[in-house]
Amino acid sequence: MVTRRGFLAGAAAMLGTRTAVAQAPRVRVIDVHAHWYPPEWVALIEREGEANGARIGRNARGNVTASIPNLSVAFQPQYIDIESRLRAMDKAGVAMHALSLTQPMVYWAPPAFALRLCQTFNDACVAVHQKYPDRFVGLAMLPMQEPALALKEFDRVAALPGIRGIYMATHINGRNLDQKEFWPVYARCEERRLPLLLHPVNPVGADRMGSFYLRNFIGNPTDTAIAAASLIFSGALDAFPGLEVVLPHAGGVVPILIGRWDHGATVRPEVKNLKNPPSHYLRRFHYDTVAHSVPILLNLVRQVGADRVVTGTDFPADMSVADPVRTVESLSELSTAERDLILRGNAARLLKLEA
Repeated sequence: MVTRRGFLAGAAAMLGTRTAVAQAPRVRVIDVHAHWYPPEWVALIEREGEANGARIGRNARGNVTASIPNLSVAFQPQYIDIESRLRAMDKAGVAMHALSLTQPMVYWAPPAFALRLCQTFNDACVAVHQKYPDRFVGLAMLPMQEPALALKEFDRVAALPGIRGIYMATHINGRNLDQKEFWPVYARCEERRLPLLLHPVNPVGADRMGSFYLRNFIGNPTDTAIAAASLIFSGALDAFPGLEVVLPHAGGVVPILIGRWDHGATVRPEVKNLKNPPSHYLRRFHYDTVAHSVPILLNLVRQVGADRVVTGTDFPADMSVADPVRTVESLSELSTAERDLILRGNAARLLKLEA
């Protein structure tokens, strides 16, 4: 029987603490799940968000705040400041962040303003990459609520220095990712070999998850599963065999549901046209390491292979992984080569960086 003392000791040994200094990695670690609000993006929200449907203010600490339906966000300094981020990366043994936006993203805004928000974020990613080319690359945002504008922005940013992927929510204003209006963006990603990295925003079931932070604990991993299932069962992954998709939070609940999906595909008429069992598509995704449990992360590797797992932290959220290197090195059943793939090699391949 696992006692509380044993559980806590094991968790501390496996995951480290926020105050511990990370062990030195063998490779230059790439974190694919690291959020950033550029100062100019926050300034644009503060200046024009009110006129575009957000309620803008400042909290007691002086941070800009934005409220949209079902979501309120405070833009905290640790999400904005690059110099403190670099110090935190060095402490954690992380060489590079693939920078991504996070909630509230841009889909709440009218399309024209959403495009400006995307352009501001994407251009800021290019600028910070040019200043620190070995430390940062960008994951571009697109105004997916207006697919024509999304394609326009894709074509603008795809060739810009430092843009190495596309970031997208697990749904677009309640529309799941199976919708055909989004498929031209998937086609562009496949054509230009830019991976699609997903992240929840305003997850499903908010009416029942207002307490205990369940919106994050349960809502986020569930929303990720809905996105993955939508791509599988709609045939989108068959239509775009070269499309690379990265699931956050170790795939959410996808790994534990795959058996149920496999069974359902044999008995339910709604999915009778699927070309392969759902489990066939597990290796069409990559999965980050934000599992908060080494045994669960190890089980994920057993399911999908070490070559489909990439380091992520969710930096700088309170739900982030503080010591990503120690987390991966705790996967002692894996070879050194396999752990190095997770720490760098797989992300380097996805993001077209030097191995």
